[in-house]
Order: sequence, then C-alpha cells, then structure tokens
Amino acid sequence: MSAPVHFDDIQVGAKWRSTGRTLTEADLHDACMSSGDWHPIHADAEYARNTPLGQRIFQGSYGLHIAFGIATKFPELGDAVIAALGFSSWRYLAPLFVGDTVHVEVEIVGKRPTTDGHRGVIERKIKLLNQSGQVAQDGVAQTLVRRDGGLT
Repeated sequence: MSAPVHFDDIQVGAKWRSTGRTLTEADLHDACMSSGDWHPIHADAEYARNTPLGQRIFQGSYGLHIAFGIATKFPELGDAVIAALGFSSWRYLAPLFVGDTVHVEVEIVGKRPTTDGHRGVIERKIKLLNQSGQVAQDGVAQTLVRRDGGLT
C-alpha cells in the first residue's frame, strides 16, 4: 500500500487503472444472497439460457459495489476519508457475466474545499470495464475527506 495522499496534492485530471478481477460463480451467489434478489435471470441457468443474453447476469448494483470497492485505492487517502457522499449519473451500460474479468479506471474530475476549510470533496469518474474494454458501468462518485487534523 502506498503512502496516503493529502487533499491539496490531488490533481484534477489524474488517472489510475486497477488490475483485473474475474467475476466468479461464488460472486454471483453472494450477490443473490446479500441482496435477496434471486430473480431467475441471476439464479436459474435454464431460464437465463432462453433470454436474449443467453446466460445469467449479475445484478446491476453488484457492478457498482465492485467498482466502488476497487476505486477506493485511488487516490490512496488513508484515514482522511470521512464518508462517501453519493453517486451522480451512474449508468448500467453492459451486462456482467460469470467469467468476466473487470477492471476500473478512475479519473479525478473535481475537488473543492468545504466552507469550513477543514474538509474537502473529491469527485471521481469511475468506469467499470470488462475484458474487452467495454464500459459496463460508469458514473461520478463524491467522497468527503479531512484536509487537516481538525475534527470532522
């Protein structure tokens, strides 16, 4: 793990690409278990075989879950992170299948100090791509971080 980056050192336009992560049968099972979404498009191979995609797909929210988790590594903020503030314009663009290998591309698209000056908001464009380079999901996430040793 690299040393944490200070808010003031983060540059708008900075980019990062993660390593790959292959989605497994266990991942799909865990997604169904944790969400309670056992729709046959996710859980029934025979049902899914007769759909236009021809196979089971992950829930859209699982892609967001994976993308945001991987993206926490850029920039490395250590314990300066206070909270995720949300997502804007998140889109599901392509299905995710068991066996897909995904990676994340992150770009810093904005940053601003809060009015008290002790915190800042970082905006990151996050793209979840499959092994073919196709963007499966993307959007912008906002994160609240400490700028100094002050109280949050």
